[in-house]
Amino acid sequence: MKYHHVAHRLLRTDPVMAGLIGAVGPRRIAALGGLVSVEHRSPYESLGRAIAHQQLNGKAAQSILARLEGLFGQRFPTPEELLAANAEVLRAAGFSYAKIAALKDLAARTLEGVVPEAAALEPLSDLQIIERLTSVRGIGRWTVEMMLIFQLGRPDVLPVADFGVCNGFRLAYGLSGMPQPRALAEFGERWKPHRSLAAWYLWRAVELERSGTLPRCVQRPRIAIRKLAGKLAPTTRRARATRPARSNAHAERRS
Repeated sequence: MKYHHVAHRLLRTDPVMAGLIGAVGPRRIAALGGLVSVEHRSPYESLGRAIAHQQLNGKAAQSILARLEGLFGQRFPTPEELLAANAEVLRAAGFSYAKIAALKDLAARTLEGVVPEAAALEPLSDLQIIERLTSVRGIGRWTVEMMLIFQLGRPDVLPVADFGVCNGFRLAYGLSGMPQPRALAEFGERWKPHRSLAAWYLWRAVELERSGTLPRCVQRPRIAIRKLAGKLAPTTRRARATRPARSNAHAERRS
């Protein structure tokens, strides 16, 4: 409880973040990890499901995953099974050849120990985990950051390439455009070591704007913005899934 109190007290030193906390209410850190009600999946399975969701809406991805699980007794295949699976069978389930290659590389890297069980990741830093898991074909930094927040419950991750985080920052801080990722990372230093919680409130800012209840920013920060629309990672499915219902307040992502 003391940790939760300290986290919100630090975030409230930022007037805009204080306004978001006031509008949404305090969010317990444990609940943030539980934003991750991710059924305790292994990193292997979580990354495999993330690959399936790439460039697809949630419903389409779930349909493909259901067909995949149907091939293996209504469960996610083991690395050995996935490696042995015929590419055309996986293609028929709805996976592109690029995703099939990524899934098979994930399975191979898991058997090699590059992608270990969650317990083996515990002693590693966030950056070490990112560097390790992004060596898998088709897995980028954003995907690993979502795992860090929503599955591993890491408290100090700010996904500056996430569209929802950037858009929430733009809205909450009254900017005329999207913040540059590097500039957002520098600005976010003030939220350390609770940047995962700050990201959650930025996701909430988008919902507050939609409902017309977003607190007004009195003084805009001086921060570099993107002049042209840049390519940002989509906001997480989890961040949407765990968001409070219209009246309540995130789902990867995200939660």
